[in-house]
Amino acid sequence: MECLNCRSLTAALAAAAVLTVVACSTQQTGSSPERLAPEAKALRLYVFDCGTLKADPARFRLKKEEVATTDLSVPCFLVVHPQGRLIWDAGAVPDADWTPTSAAVAHHVVLPDSSERDLTLRKPLMTQLAEVGYSPADITYLALSHYHYDHTANANAFAGATWLVRQVERDAMFAEKPTGVTQPSSYSALKNSKAVIIESNEHDVFGDGTVVIKFAPGHTPGHQVLYVKLPKTGGVVLSGDLYHFPEARTLKRVTTFDFNQEQTPATREAIEAFLTNTGAQLWIQHDYIGNTRLRKAPDYYE
Repeated sequence: MECLNCRSLTAALAAAAVLTVVACSTQQTGSSPERLAPEAKALRLYVFDCGTLKADPARFRLKKEEVATTDLSVPCFLVVHPQGRLIWDAGAVPDADWTPTSAAVAHHVVLPDSSERDLTLRKPLMTQLAEVGYSPADITYLALSHYHYDHTANANAFAGATWLVRQVERDAMFAEKPTGVTQPSSYSALKNSKAVIIESNEHDVFGDGTVVIKFAPGHTPGHQVLYVKLPKTGGVVLSGDLYHFPEARTLKRVTTFDFNQEQTPATREAIEAFLTNTGAQLWIQHDYIGNTRLRKAPDYYE
């Protein structure tokens, strides 16, 4: 004769197993409203591939035979600190414009001054961000090296974060007539964002000297670079557009469209001195060959 108590026990165990599976599934997909972003006990730096841009070396006062490649990388970065998270630069193509038609989707960008650019993008930024466990709502701070279109594409997605910006740069971004290599629609939401206006040459983001925004004007009025002091990798400076090609660094060529042609060399000299004094590496963000050697998310530097 079958044991009724055994049947009841079996049914209860089965129900508990189903609930466990559902709970685990909810945690993995992040569908629960209580989902928490992963915390880091030590500083981490994630590198996202935000595209590859086709460039004309002449705009950078370089000849084709002087550069190893005419491609420029477009990276974005996530700094994860025990006290918060910082997005540095937001790519060249808004995620909304990306379509998964191939491994590398080609985009033709037309800027307000009618100039045109071509680039490829393999994966949207928000997808890459989600793969390491974060969403825009998890981001504490947004900082842009500068206002050019290839650094601001997804800035609107982070309008809920605190924007770290210099007044001179903010004024230029929201001027009645922005410069030609901007895409104001990509950062329009920042106009009403909470902002910290940086007034000093160095801004210590978390107050412990590990993540520092340094004033580096010339390319734009409020151009800046980011110093990250990682516990294992050591110091790294993310260049913004201090240089575009490594050859521009060795040959001392100044980009034709820099806001202040005289200021750029002085800024470079100051940053080079900082690199010497600290032993930090310089990661030239647009250096295509150098960028291919960097570990990409979901891997990270620590």
